[in-house]
Amino acid sequence: MHRSRRTALLLSTALLGAAPLLTACGNDSHPGAAAVVGGQRIEVSQLQAQVRDVRAAQDKSPQAAQLIKNTGQLGQAKLNSMIFDRVLERAAADTGVTVSRKEVQTARQQAAAQSGGDERFAEMLLQQGALSAGQIDGAIRREVLLNKLSQTLGADTTTPQGQQKVLGELTRTSKDLGIDVNPRYGNWDYRQVRLGEAKTPWITQVTRQAPEQEPAGA
Repeated sequence: MHRSRRTALLLSTALLGAAPLLTACGNDSHPGAAAVVGGQRIEVSQLQAQVRDVRAAQDKSPQAAQLIKNTGQLGQAKLNSMIFDRVLERAAADTGVTVSRKEVQTARQQAAAQSGGDERFAEMLLQQGALSAGQIDGAIRREVLLNKLSQTLGADTTTPQGQQKVLGELTRTSKDLGIDVNPRYGNWDYRQVRLGEAKTPWITQVTRQAPEQEPAGA
């Protein structure tokens, strides 16, 4: 399927980061929290809700079995995105970058048009980005915010140098916030601004990203 540069960028940033290597469960200093970012909790229940939404959407797809198989670690991928969103929001706030709802709507309309319409766009994001319909606006907001942050920093994200410049800003912000991840989900890599290290065959991104699954007993 042909995708424009904008649509490709959307997919590249929709789940920016990488999947963690699961570690043995250690002492849980924040019971019920999947992670704590800047003193703010991301509850396990919030994470599980995002996973359930995607699984429900996947179950309705003719390719349900393959989609579920390809996203075997969906929980970590969703937590990665939830943490990244908070880091990005802080970095944007620190540099005076904001995004309006109109900008999000316009970007979605453009991306959908370039992908063959709303329905095909939603199918593509479910297949390639593990996004349910209700998660699309959030992913698009992430893309628009990241684009505007890059522009403010004078970084061309089509080049390695530009990507590193943005990554450096997000690394700084990530460290300033302080990120405590429940060891069931892995550890936050401040240098790469992502959970752990893992590769994925289903999407290539500015850094790298992989799907995750909710660990049993989380």
